[in-house]
Amino acid sequence: MTRIPVHILKDRTDLGFQLKNFSKGSYNEDDEKVNGVHRDDHYIFFVLEKGSGMINIDFKEVEIPEGSLYYILPSQVHQRIRTSGASGWFIAVETSLLPPECRSVFEGHLFLQRPFKLKESHLDRCNQLLHLLFLKYREERTNNFSIMELHSLVRSFLAMAAGCYNSGEGLHDKIYRPAQISAHFRKLLAEDFRTVKGPAEYATKLNISETYLSEAVKKTTGFPASYWIHQEVIMEAKRLLYYSNLTVKEIAHDLGYADHSYFSRLFRKTTGSTANQFREQYLK
Repeated sequence: MTRIPVHILKDRTDLGFQLKNFSKGSYNEDDEKVNGVHRDDHYIFFVLEKGSGMINIDFKEVEIPEGSLYYILPSQVHQRIRTSGASGWFIAVETSLLPPECRSVFEGHLFLQRPFKLKESHLDRCNQLLHLLFLKYREERTNNFSIMELHSLVRSFLAMAAGCYNSGEGLHDKIYRPAQISAHFRKLLAEDFRTVKGPAEYATKLNISETYLSEAVKKTTGFPASYWIHQEVIMEAKRLLYYSNLTVKEIAHDLGYADHSYFSRLFRKTTGSTANQFREQYLK
């Protein structure tokens, strides 16, 4: 494998989203070989009604407990969820269908997002909405209004999910403003980390000072903006070291470093091991 495969939603559907209901015993282990390690050009959401699941995302094993909501960002490398008899929903959604307010919530986490445990009443409402969406999804689509209706239901689900993850934020302007800046910074970082390496450049894009950016990010995450820039670069480097056969020099160039020696020093300083040592350790 020379590059990490990217799964394209348009290859599977022209609706802009895909919806599946899975039940106990419906998970096929053979599908794991087909899907393998990859990233997507779209968002993925899981709602587990009964039973739990496990998924490996960016070298972290994440347990999704019963009655939980979880999502995967387009940039994250992962494998298929392992449910061992759980029941629930799988929803894949193109980024163009997400309202900006929802994207800010989902992309606002500067580290791995956590499953959100739904209250019973929220889980019931979520299931009702997804069952209605599933019925409409399976119906024959005779006109453009059918697509509009489907997309409206999808956006209702997205708003519900964003509301859950945002429920603990935005209580006061003093708290919410830094969280808002961190979310915008995270979005820019995911898009530009290959070409933009300095906090000052991100601050300029956000029309704020470098000092204010780092203070806001540190207030909401515990670390300044420069830390997260390095983390984003190193995480992508780890993905390429593990899932591709690119050389360290090729990876450095792919990540925007003309001087691969500088990249190697940064990798060692950040992780405590050289890039080749990391590759050897995980490929044993």
